Amino acid sequence: MVDLKSLVSEVPDFPKPGILFRDVSPLLKQEFKATIDAMSALFSADEWQSIDVLAGIESRGFIFAAALAYKHGKGFVKIRKPGKLPNVAGSISYGLEYGADSLHMQAGDGSKMLILDDLIATGGSMGAAAELAEQVGYRVAGMACLVDLASLNSFQWHGMTVRSVIQYS
Repeated sequence: MVDLKSLVSEVPDFPKPGILFRDVSPLLKQEFKATIDAMSALFSADEWQSIDVLAGIESRGFIFAAALAYKHGKGFVKIRKPGKLPNVAGSISYGLEYGADSLHMQAGDGSKMLILDDLIATGGSMGAAAELAEQVGYRVAGMACLVDLASLNSFQWHGMTVRSVIQYS
């Protein structure tokens, strides 16, 4: 078993002074298959069967959502930053640990969705993505990320926690 956490590098003072950035790039370069397999294992076979589509939060969430959608034969949906998506059905603004942003989505169809991202810090983008997904017509069935900065959050959305492969306390 590969120690995935050991392949996450630490970049101090990025993108702003005082922020310790956890860079998953070396992990993805060296152990992409093991990473996707570990994320897949966060959910049971029954849970995977009940999911219709996987959504990735721009941009690193696309990596995980697309790979897992392919692995499990599911659809893929993008949750994008402003100005990047045609036929926007809804948008939401939210706070980040070092600023503010907004997300856009196209219309949903009642499908059960799993939302994925690379990392959860405060839960701002994950919470906004879940709210937006429901606003445009999806049913959020789960949330997952590769890295959880657990020391920065106790995030839950409607009683649902974000499942993660790597945790930093």
